[in-house]
Amino acid sequence: MARRDFLTGTAAWGAAVCLEPACAQSPAPNSVLGPLMGHSGETSAMIWMRAGAAGEFELEIMPLSGGPSQSLKQTAQLKDDLCLHWRVTGLEPGTKYRYRLLQDGREIAADAGQVLTTAPKADAPAKVRLAISSCAREDAGSRAVWQRMASREVDAVVLIGDTPYIDSTDLAEQTQRHREFAAVPEYQALLKSRPCWWTWDDHDFAGNDVSGLVAGKENSRLVFTRYRPQPAFGDGTEGIYNSFRRGPVEVFVLDTRWFSMTGPSFANAVKPTLLGAQQWAWLQKGLLASTAPFKLLACGMIWDDKENTESDDWGTYKHELSAIQQFIGEKRIPGVILVGGDIHASRVLKYNTTKIVGYDLVQFIASPIHGSTIPSLNVYHPDLIRSAVEPHVFLQVDADSTVTPAEFHAALINKDGETVFSYHLTADDLKPKP
Repeated sequence: MARRDFLTGTAAWGAAVCLEPACAQSPAPNSVLGPLMGHSGETSAMIWMRAGAAGEFELEIMPLSGGPSQSLKQTAQLKDDLCLHWRVTGLEPGTKYRYRLLQDGREIAADAGQVLTTAPKADAPAKVRLAISSCAREDAGSRAVWQRMASREVDAVVLIGDTPYIDSTDLAEQTQRHREFAAVPEYQALLKSRPCWWTWDDHDFAGNDVSGLVAGKENSRLVFTRYRPQPAFGDGTEGIYNSFRRGPVEVFVLDTRWFSMTGPSFANAVKPTLLGAQQWAWLQKGLLASTAPFKLLACGMIWDDKENTESDDWGTYKHELSAIQQFIGEKRIPGVILVGGDIHASRVLKYNTTKIVGYDLVQFIASPIHGSTIPSLNVYHPDLIRSAVEPHVFLQVDADSTVTPAEFHAALINKDGETVFSYHLTADDLKPKP
C-alpha cells in the first residue's frame, strides 16, 4: 500500500464518532468508541475500539516514515459488548507508526493523531515522561486534566483506580459506566496516541472500602478486561495485575482489591492477604528480573495508614508491606519507588527503611483528577515531606538514563499546568547501602 493511500480520507471518521461533551454522558449503545491505545512494548502494541455494531473490522498500521504496512482483522461480537482488541507484533523499538481502522474498506478512524510510538530498547539510555493519577469523572475538570497531560507531551499514562466511579458489580451498570468513561472526547484524544495501563481501586471494583469478598466481582473483572487493552490480566483467571517497561522505568501495576481478605496471607498465616500468593510470586519474579534503574510499585491504595475508619490501605496489611520491604532488602534490589492514589490528596513520603531495605523508600500519592478533595486525609506523618490538597492533578514523572546516575523527577501538575510540588531522586539514592 502506498503511503498516500494510507492517508486518504483522514477526515472521514469525524462523522463516525461524536466528539461533543454531551456524548461523554450517555453514549448510544451503537456508538463507536475509540480507538484507544493500551499496553505498548518494544515490538508490540495493543489498540482498542468499541464498534457501533457487530461485524468485521480491520486495523492497518505502517511506519510513519513509510514502508510496508500490516493489516489485522477482528470481529466485533455482542457477547464481548462489541469491544475489539488488536495486538500488533513485529514492530521496531523506538519507532513511530500511523494506524487507521476500517470496515468494508471504509475508514472509520483515520485521524492524523493516531500515532503509536513503541518503547525504546530496555537497556538503551533513554528519557521517558509518564502521567500517573487516580480518581476521575466525566466532568469538565477531569477533561481539562486529560488535555493537560496531552499538552505536557507525556509518553504514557498510568491510571491507578476510581477511573471510572461505578460503585456496583452489576454487569449492566459496570458496562454502562465504562462505556460512558471511554466516550469522553479528551480521554479519547489523549489515548489515541499514548499507551495506557490501568488498575482499579474500590469504586471501579465494586464500592467504597470493599474487599475481594464482595459478591459479583467477576462481573467487574469481565468488563474491565473488555475495556482495557492489555496483553494479560493477573494470572489469566484472577486479578488484573500487569507490568510494563518504558525506558529507565518499569512499572508493576498491582491489584489491591481482587485478593484482599480472601484467605490467609503469604506473610502471616493468621492474618488476611492483600496481594494473594500468586500475585506475590509474580511480583517477586518481576523485581528480581528487572534491570530498570527505577521500579515503580503502583496501586490504588496508599502505602501507609489513612488513619480513618476504613481498612483499604497498606496500614491494614503491614505484614505484607514488611514482606515486600524484607524481600527488597534481602535480594538487594535497587530503585524501588512506591505510588498510590485514592485519598483525594497528594503527598510525598520518605520512609526510614534503610536498615530493612538498604535505602529509604519514597512514596508518591497522586489524587484526584476530578475536583473533590478530602483535606482530612492529608494527615500528619513523621515521614511526610510534600503534600497538597489540590483538585485536578496528576503526577508527571520524568526519568532519564542518559545521565549518570539516572535521574527521577516527579512533579504534581494541576489542570492549569502549574507545578504544585516536585521531588527529585537519583539512582544513587535508591542503591542498597553496604
